[in-house]
Amino acid sequence: MNRFVKFAALAITLFAATSFNTGYSFAQFDGQAAISDDEPNVMDELNPFAPDIEAQLEELDRKYQQETDRSPWLDTTPLAQRGNTCYRSSCKVYIRVRKADQRLYLYVDGNPAGEYLVSTGAPGRETPNLDRHPNGRIYDKYSSRTYPGGDYQGLGNMPYAVFIEGGFAIHGTTKGNFKYLGRKASHGCVRMHPDNAFIINRLVREHGIYNTWIQID
Repeated sequence: MNRFVKFAALAITLFAATSFNTGYSFAQFDGQAAISDDEPNVMDELNPFAPDIEAQLEELDRKYQQETDRSPWLDTTPLAQRGNTCYRSSCKVYIRVRKADQRLYLYVDGNPAGEYLVSTGAPGRETPNLDRHPNGRIYDKYSSRTYPGGDYQGLGNMPYAVFIEGGFAIHGTTKGNFKYLGRKASHGCVRMHPDNAFIINRLVREHGIYNTWIQID
């Protein structure tokens, strides 16, 4: 079997992984345009390394709730009160981001459900290794005042953000940064095409943070 046939078979397998009744398609953006050295990389998110990041996030929480009339948090009942919890691939939703190949691998019920190009932190802003449940902060609409960088369909410049720890999140990016997906380019977050970030966001909303595990390595 040649490489093209193997790739086509894999693509069909991933696209077909929709049998868990989520109500949305797992079609994905996986294109990457050529990048020249003189094209600017727009920083479109908060700086998660900022010393006042928690204060910035609390301000954004207030703004999000005021504009959307929705809580910026999912259930965050302490684990000690919940009993047993899942770990990595034993979770309903397991998300692994491999910095070495700049891809996010999605598993649902232990089965491959998607593979997406991402951008993790640029040199000097490396995304840390993380291995945990998301922390519960989750937005659909999200805008950075410090790094405005455009807007995506009225959802701001960081749509469908799922926060993992502190200011580190998986989120969509704006059109100007699609060409950077597949290489390190962010302030420290994990950037995705918004259509793919929507899938991640909705899975976390549907199954909750304690049925979701995110590993970045």
